[in-house]
Amino acid sequence: MQLSTSSYYEYLKRRGSSKREDDLEQEVIRAFWRHKRRYGTRRLVSELSDAGYAVGRKRVRSILEEHGLRAIQPKAFVPRTTQTHPHLRRSANLLLDREEVIDCNQVWVGDITYLPLQTGDWAYLATWLDLYSRYIVGWDVQDHMEEELVISAFEKGVTKRRAPPGLITHSDGGGQYAGKKFRRRLQHYGYLQSMTRLDNHYDNAFAESLFSRIKAELLDGGIFTDLHEARLECFDYIECYYNPIRKHSSLSYKSPLQFEKECDC
Repeated sequence: MQLSTSSYYEYLKRRGSSKREDDLEQEVIRAFWRHKRRYGTRRLVSELSDAGYAVGRKRVRSILEEHGLRAIQPKAFVPRTTQTHPHLRRSANLLLDREEVIDCNQVWVGDITYLPLQTGDWAYLATWLDLYSRYIVGWDVQDHMEEELVISAFEKGVTKRRAPPGLITHSDGGGQYAGKKFRRRLQHYGYLQSMTRLDNHYDNAFAESLFSRIKAELLDGGIFTDLHEARLECFDYIECYYNPIRKHSSLSYKSPLQFEKECDC
């Protein structure tokens, strides 16, 4: 073919480089859709690194832009006013003067959010999040937001984790958390109650941030058909994706389950 040996090997080198670039591009696209548009460039870079690809955010961003792919973005955090019961005592915020949480089952934060249904009604999701590992230890979905919803989610967490006495349960000052039944459960287990300060919803920013992410990644502006579908979708997101797979920047881009395993929680 009248080519020098060096030209031939340079051709093979370029062809190999082109193939690696094509492989990288396809892996970026696969990872993007595998996580259902939930991962931005930082998490994709971490995911690709786990798969053996050495690539930076700039190249990943370029590939996404070339294919018109854009990750879901949560809406800006807007504090929601909690309706407190005037006759129920508000617990003190035990996290204000507390130093950094250094282990699992030291602090659980809880909250409730709304899930829209096609019927025009609402379902309600209650969660308890381990503040150290970001693991959702307990959750429940019901067609009401009474005290039993909070207790049901909490008892699931207790059954799963068997947290020792001294655990701090932190929430807003809503009547569900200040109710007699829930407080009796805390006393039974030897747990401590902590609440946000009055009209200071940023005291529970971890739970608010979690719900912002869940609504962006699970709903993405949509609604559920009915209560049954809301429960199934929440199970799939929390138990099959969020806890075992979803990487968190605050956990050095590890999933809550991976982080807990490495920390022997």
